Amino acid sequence: MKELRKLTPEEFERAAERLRHPRPGSKIEAAKKFGVDLTVLIENLRLSPAERAQQMHDVILAAEQVRGAALRARRDLVRE
Repeated sequence: MKELRKLTPEEFERAAERLRHPRPGSKIEAAKKFGVDLTVLIENLRLSPAERAQQMHDVILAAEQVRGAALRARRDLVRE
């Protein structure tokens, strides 16, 4: 099984350059034209896989808290 690790500086620069200047006709170019914010991808590539997983976990927890608050507010409105 391949080990997940942080990109080396050279790997990061190569990937970031591809995202900043996608080849014409590539899927990256299509994503950019569609409106995908590729700078977010570049910033996430700076993180290790574990850091990206932790960030995603934190976002999920925050979303669940918002969802819970919305459900409670809706329930309280129904009771009134």
